[in-house]
Amino acid sequence: MSSSTQGDRASTASDFVVVANRLPVDRVTNPDGTQGFRRSPGGLVTALEPVMAASEGAWVGWHGGIDEELDSFDKDGIHLVPVPLSEDDLELYYEGFSNSTLWPLYHDVIVPPSYHRTWWDRYKKINQRFADAVLRIAAPNATVWVHDYQLQLVPRLLRLARPDLKIGFFLHIPFPAASLFSQLPWRKQILQGLAGADLVGFQRETDATNFLRCLRRFTDYQTKGREATPSLENDLQNICRADAHPISIDYEQIQRLSRDPQIIARAAQIRHELGNPKTIMLGVDRLDYTKGIRHRLKAYGELLADEQLHAGEVCLIQVASPSRENVGTYIELRDQVELMVGQINGQHDTLSHTTLRYLHHSYPLREMISLYLAADVLLVTALRDGMNLVAKEYVAAHQDGRGVLVLSEFTGAADQLTQSVLVNPHDIDGMKVKIMEAVNMDETEQAKRMKRMNHHLKEFDVAGWSDRFLSELAEINSKSAPAKENVARA
Repeated sequence: MSSSTQGDRASTASDFVVVANRLPVDRVTNPDGTQGFRRSPGGLVTALEPVMAASEGAWVGWHGGIDEELDSFDKDGIHLVPVPLSEDDLELYYEGFSNSTLWPLYHDVIVPPSYHRTWWDRYKKINQRFADAVLRIAAPNATVWVHDYQLQLVPRLLRLARPDLKIGFFLHIPFPAASLFSQLPWRKQILQGLAGADLVGFQRETDATNFLRCLRRFTDYQTKGREATPSLENDLQNICRADAHPISIDYEQIQRLSRDPQIIARAAQIRHELGNPKTIMLGVDRLDYTKGIRHRLKAYGELLADEQLHAGEVCLIQVASPSRENVGTYIELRDQVELMVGQINGQHDTLSHTTLRYLHHSYPLREMISLYLAADVLLVTALRDGMNLVAKEYVAAHQDGRGVLVLSEFTGAADQLTQSVLVNPHDIDGMKVKIMEAVNMDETEQAKRMKRMNHHLKEFDVAGWSDRFLSELAEINSKSAPAKENVARA
């Protein structure tokens, strides 16, 4: 792909740079057989698009290809800067350190993390590669917003090379307590990497608190309130602030789609195809051990066995999108889930009704809205989740006031969607009680809860999330500007 054919503007420095593991595009095959890209669906790009358009913005990330170097290019008004990754990079940096060390550690060690020095060495190397890509395009005094656990060293690398930059970081997953984080052999380096940012954003207040406590315990930083200050011996002298900035959804888009006559008709068709059961329950997850799918299926199977729920009157649709299918723990999880699905259906299916419909696919947003509208109850039973946007989408889709959200208290969404039916997914008996409460909830109570949760989501949508984060980053930077100038002169 040549830069000339893609409208490359590499010679123009960018005032606003987003850095994430992936570019916001998916590779597609065009009708003429050539390879191209289309924009990925997702709230992050929707939230940042106006900012990027107004400030010569650029997005740095991996383009999805292996051992393939591409020039930067423009797509749908966004300047994209691809970072190449090899097959070894993916194995060591992504599947290894990111998803077999950091992911399980940050999710309360539901699965034991693995610690390998070769993975760590490649993680450092790839973080430097991303930082170098930013340094090539960032204008003087540019704002750089780095995202997620794969790139936690990038803020410090940028700060060392370019003290003029305004640097923000947002962690989309939980941050563990010090007692867990202490396991990580490279805990100090990770903390110092994050502390290179002016503002580190988290999904929950507890995550921000965990980060500050770890900084105080494992590094030379002192903390006061939400701010961390390094010792005079530290080679960085910026003050780092940690704050909760819970991410949200494109509320208006979900609301608009939920009123689309074709989507409403599709929801009715789904109910009809399932035999018009009295109650349809829905689970929508990546096939990941953090999502509590096995706990949910166990509770559902026991409710059927106890005859609190009856085949023919109820159906659970479980959407489990493929995830990290080359990682051993995920292969094992899929086998376990599919065995449980087979056991439940074998024991409770009838010739005319399906008790459990298991769908190992990903679906476009329009089909997901149809499923939300068809479902009387959404089950979100994650064992640990930074936010869980599915819960917010379900609420936003139900402008009709119908539906009940059963939500794990271990999700970030539980802090905002307080009118949901909160559950502890580790307590199977307690979860069964809460599921039956949701199934039997009267329509007046449903409408009251949905109205309050929709009011919150309308006020705190994804555009507001990005505005609030970037406004706080700008405010921090304006206060620290004289100190930066003094450091630069020194």
